[in-house]
Amino acid sequence: MTLVMLTTMVLCFALTVSVAVSIGLASIMGMQASDAHMLISVKEMFNAINRFPLAAIPFFILAGNIMETGGISRRLVEFAKSIVGGVQGGLPMTCVLTCMIFGAVSGSSVATTFAIGTVLIPALIKHGYPVTYAAALQATSAELGVIIPPSIPMILYGVSAEVSIGELFISGFGPGILIGGALMLFVFVYCKFKGWGKNDGDGRLSFRKATLQAGWALLMPVIILGGIYGGVFTPTEASAVAVFYALVVGMLIYREIKFRDLVIILRKSVMSSAVIMFIIANAGLFAFLITRAGVPDAIGHWLQEVLKTPAYFLLGVNAALFLIGMFIETSAAIIVLAPILAPVAMHFGIDPVHFGLVMVVNLALGMITPPFGVNLFAACTVARISLDRIIKDLIPFVLVVLACLMVITYVPALSLTLRDLVYAK
Repeated sequence: MTLVMLTTMVLCFALTVSVAVSIGLASIMGMQASDAHMLISVKEMFNAINRFPLAAIPFFILAGNIMETGGISRRLVEFAKSIVGGVQGGLPMTCVLTCMIFGAVSGSSVATTFAIGTVLIPALIKHGYPVTYAAALQATSAELGVIIPPSIPMILYGVSAEVSIGELFISGFGPGILIGGALMLFVFVYCKFKGWGKNDGDGRLSFRKATLQAGWALLMPVIILGGIYGGVFTPTEASAVAVFYALVVGMLIYREIKFRDLVIILRKSVMSSAVIMFIIANAGLFAFLITRAGVPDAIGHWLQEVLKTPAYFLLGVNAALFLIGMFIETSAAIIVLAPILAPVAMHFGIDPVHFGLVMVVNLALGMITPPFGVNLFAACTVARISLDRIIKDLIPFVLVVLACLMVITYVPALSLTLRDLVYAK
């Protein structure tokens, strides 16, 4: 059964069949090969999505789309520009900082790419930055949307590996700030070297004016994250609060969302949510079948035999996840691999929350690496260029994130210190 499943999945990938369909078809073929009752597929696919924490996914996607339409993202850009936009290279730094702030609400890197990219990519081009550089920068910066909490991949890891989502969220701040800071430092130095961005401060609002203008938008992550860590509501309930708050701000305060816009927003959110839920359902069936076949135990024992120490295990896992992330969608990869790798990591004495951050950051790299990087497609769509044109400008950004990944991997205190302070027994 396992051989049939893997062969079918690889063949589907080679034929460029979508990831969700490939996983689902591989599962069905595996069941046929083992004479399993087909009703099992319905049961396990339903069980995979019948989990309360997963309700946060469509709500966070909807909140991100409302923020994009309601003028919240544009005001966040002006606020970030008032902080860092006055230096040479300040506009690319604004892109990174805005994605960090927007990521504190949306939980989705693709939503961050569209919401921020539609504002900043044209602005970067207008200030003389190459369109390829602008697209590569936006795609990479938007990765912070799934690293800084709340994060949809963290929710999926928490559900799959049975780890506290609240602990994962608070542990994401350290890695998110590290990557965001490293990207801002890199673009500052790079722009100095290239001579770009000497007029980035043109049209910049004062910090006071930008803060007043973006005040309601800035209050949003404070309410969401403060409510979660203050024990007012769960991460899932926070997603519904985010939608309600974004609607109130967009419709009643900024008044940029009309009733006719809601149909478009809801349609876009339903389509994005359906894609993710379809992947989760198929990946859940796939994970059930390979677990039933004993594959996770076999892989676990093999890894323990080959990779003798935690350091070697983490290095091997990072290399494998980097390659997997290039070809398999992040959500599917987490749902399939987290139940396999998390127990092995715990055997090596690695904190499951720390390991979750390593998995999320590594697979988030897959969003900005060809051939299937979803952030790349989104950024190229906004910039109206082909994917192959941005590869040269993308490589330095990938190297910066990889360097940060190594720090996150081998310095667990970066992820766990804040968690230990907040959740101290």
